[in-house]
Amino acid sequence: MPTAGPRHRGLLAAVLWTTGLSGWGAACSPPAPSLASVFDGTGGTWVDLTHSFGDNTIYWPTDTAGFQMEELAYGMTEGGWFYSSYAFATAEHGGTHLDAPIHFAEGRLTADRIPLDGLIGTAVVVDVTAQAHPDYLVSVADLEAWEAAHGPMPDGGILLLRTG
Repeated sequence: MPTAGPRHRGLLAAVLWTTGLSGWGAACSPPAPSLASVFDGTGGTWVDLTHSFGDNTIYWPTDTAGFQMEELAYGMTEGGWFYSSYAFATAEHGGTHLDAPIHFAEGRLTADRIPLDGLIGTAVVVDVTAQAHPDYLVSVADLEAWEAAHGPMPDGGILLLRTG
């Protein structure tokens, strides 16, 4: 796991939509017909972008607490069965997470209001690892170079930045 540095060296993606946060609602009912192929395995390949949370997780510079984990129980109980339980606290802007539209625009959707089909789509991976260093800023030119090589970004595409 990369360590924090100027401009968060090793940041995987500036824009990251992930299905993990919306999975609770999907587990309660059958998927919408438009999403059926995603869940039945015929609609592409699932790629897990999750990074583990822990002492090495990169957080936004204003976070001062980092990741905190407390062991509540671990071992055999008086009843003779094993039980393991933990409590954790972490800032919202660290590791793999979703920035809902309201994050930068008043009155926009919160994470719980984003429809599932808004979190699933064709990945557009713009790889800037050759240019990346701690102070590198992804630019419009990087996106234009991707489009010159691959054609226009698809409607509904999900932009992922590979920064190394």
